[in-house]
Amino acid sequence: MTTNTRITTPFHAGSTAAEVIAGVDLTGRRAVVTGATSGIGVETARALAGAGSEVVLAVRNAAAGRRTAEDIKATTGSEGVTVASLDLTDRASMEAFVTAWEGPLHILVNNAGVMATPETRTPQGWELQFATNHLGHFALATGLHGALAAAGGARVVSVSSSGHLFSPVVFDDLHFTERPYDPWLAYGQSKTANVLFAVEAGRRWSDDGIAVNALMPGGIRTNLMRHIGDAEMAQFGAHLQALIGEGTQPPELSLKTVEQGAATSVLLAASTVVDGVTGRYFEDCDEAEPHRPGTNTGVAAHAVDPEAAALLWQVSELLLA
Repeated sequence: MTTNTRITTPFHAGSTAAEVIAGVDLTGRRAVVTGATSGIGVETARALAGAGSEVVLAVRNAAAGRRTAEDIKATTGSEGVTVASLDLTDRASMEAFVTAWEGPLHILVNNAGVMATPETRTPQGWELQFATNHLGHFALATGLHGALAAAGGARVVSVSSSGHLFSPVVFDDLHFTERPYDPWLAYGQSKTANVLFAVEAGRRWSDDGIAVNALMPGGIRTNLMRHIGDAEMAQFGAHLQALIGEGTQPPELSLKTVEQGAATSVLLAASTVVDGVTGRYFEDCDEAEPHRPGTNTGVAAHAVDPEAAALLWQVSELLLA
């Protein structure tokens, strides 16, 4: 889609995944959903399976994956739900998954993620949130590019967050080796990277018929928040206050159900109302407006900057080479 007009849909913050996908037939389509053993990943996979897609749950915990698959089969009547091992921080695991994939891939939902973790590094020395949330999904998507291109009209969904407002990608210090580690700045950087990936992949892959979009699912109480104690919440409050301005009352955070939280992912993965849309960032089932000072919604200019998106792609390729 070449127009720069903001995309809006008939759906909204209260819409559920089931409502968004109603009437969509995905028979014959194949989907991969990462992190599909909890939270919105389960509901995203459930909606896609219910619409007829074969769904692969790409998960770190295979036993939990099998339990989830049985639950989805029971609730949808679909037998086309399978489980594959995938650890986004393990190069061998990533390569095994990509190598084993055969045939076209119509839908890839990069849903897995970690939030506000204690300072942790991968064996390569990469900061854990950047490695998991961005680099792992970058390697997966680029590794599956041929399968996505073969599908004709494939969709890639990059689950980001309003946390991207906390930080751009700091190219001079991606892994917090020069500055003090801050779990929320690290999270924000990784979520900005998720949007920048969609911007650059949308540009690079449009001729292959692959649409790539990012989204903010909304506030949902899920396992994603398992690392967040009082100290992390205090840091979060400080970053939020800096974002919206000192003395300003933070907006009320209205939590969504997981079915509502999965709606924007499912919209971008499967709905006909966004056919041809690529390289955009959505929240509450509409394309987000530019972030306005004093708010914690919208998309930051640093997350849709085409120069930063192109640089991140190059840096990611170098790190993974």
